[in-house]
Amino acid sequence: MRVHHLNCGTMRPWGAPEGLVCHVIAIEAGTGLVLVDSGLGLADMAAPGRRFGPARFFVRPAFRSEESAIRQVESLGFVAEDVTDIILTHFDADHVGGLADFPQARVHLTTTEADAALAPRTLIERERYMPAQRAHGPHLVRHEPGDGDGWRGFAAAKELTEIGEGIVLISLPGHTRGHAAIAVDTDNGWLLHAGDAFYHHTQVDGGGQAPKSLLAMERLIAADWAKVIGNHQRLAEMWHQATEDLLIVNAHDPSLLRRAQERNRA
Repeated sequence: MRVHHLNCGTMRPWGAPEGLVCHVIAIEAGTGLVLVDSGLGLADMAAPGRRFGPARFFVRPAFRSEESAIRQVESLGFVAEDVTDIILTHFDADHVGGLADFPQARVHLTTTEADAALAPRTLIERERYMPAQRAHGPHLVRHEPGDGDGWRGFAAAKELTEIGEGIVLISLPGHTRGHAAIAVDTDNGWLLHAGDAFYHHTQVDGGGQAPKSLLAMERLIAADWAKVIGNHQRLAEMWHQATEDLLIVNAHDPSLLRRAQERNRA
């Protein structure tokens, strides 16, 4: 499958000079156009307080309409109705802001994440899941990854065959209660979008130190910190064992977005 790597939301957190992106993948599947996450949407720019909440004062989103998924989908020659499905790593505001721009799309996520967003249990969950982000009534499709056959050592993984072959939803909780990663079998080999399972490439490639402000934010909002650390370790092992047929990216590291875009151009 052909994929496009998009930045659907530049953010400039304090203490992170390189900034952050909202890395969205657009997949040209046989059934239509499929997005992995949706970044920031047009409605976020109209009502940032109601849709993003106080976190905007730390991560400082740019809220540029040209970066929205809908505008970038249009620049690729598609229309909103071509987006049939959106697969979420999780339901945080910077991942679901664009859902309202594709109201006809089915929104796929783990059952656990849907439960967390709709019936938050903890203070962190009540603060992070913004009701305005689902006020348009998205069509949520819940999945139990544990019913699948596994993927590269991840036991709880489910191929989303109703969307297309080679798209796999992988349970990877820690950042949120029902966080997931998504693997895609692309024209250039397998692509693993790890969402917010890690924030900065140094957490998996061992090539330095992530900004302290990002590490503090990651720790503060984690649903289960022990699982976050376990995910770092597991993904680091995959990173160092990876061959040419696997590319690992995440939701927010600009260097990993550039790497993926360069690989597409090669």
